[in-house]
Amino acid sequence: MTVKKLSINYKTLEEFKQFREYGIQELSMLEDLQDNIIENDSDSPFYGIYYGEKLVARMSLYQVSKDHDKYFEPKQDYLELWKLEVLPNFQRKGFGKELVEFAKGFGLPIKTNPRIKSADFWDRLGFTSVHYDVHRDLGENPIVWYPEGVSAQDRSTLSTSKENVEQEEAE
Repeated sequence: MTVKKLSINYKTLEEFKQFREYGIQELSMLEDLQDNIIENDSDSPFYGIYYGEKLVARMSLYQVSKDHDKYFEPKQDYLELWKLEVLPNFQRKGFGKELVEFAKGFGLPIKTNPRIKSADFWDRLGFTSVHYDVHRDLGENPIVWYPEGVSAQDRSTLSTSKENVEQEEAE
């Protein structure tokens, strides 16, 4: 099992169509891919695993700047893992785990939003829930993975930061 960075091209677009037919529509990356098709060598956020010639698992990974970090202490760049999906006939064979382990290999904290009925999967891979903050999480229920030396941001620091921003905006 090898995770590959997927090229942004029409072949990949065709391969993604198989996920849309079988997967939950919100997991479809077709729209993202179509927005990113420029050249085959464009920097792709998409990763996948092939079984033979067939793309059977995929995800997107975006690096978020520490300037936007509201989750980790100390503040730092982190990965946002989106739209992890494995085709139904290939589930429970380690493909999803392999994608997540690949993402962990970057050594950065990871934030994701679990899909329905996936809590056990994420628990097994060491992800934990964050304390919900209505201003930060905007209706999502993110979970995170902390590499060694990283922890959750102190909630009192978040409140103080938010109050400082509100005070600055009022002035």
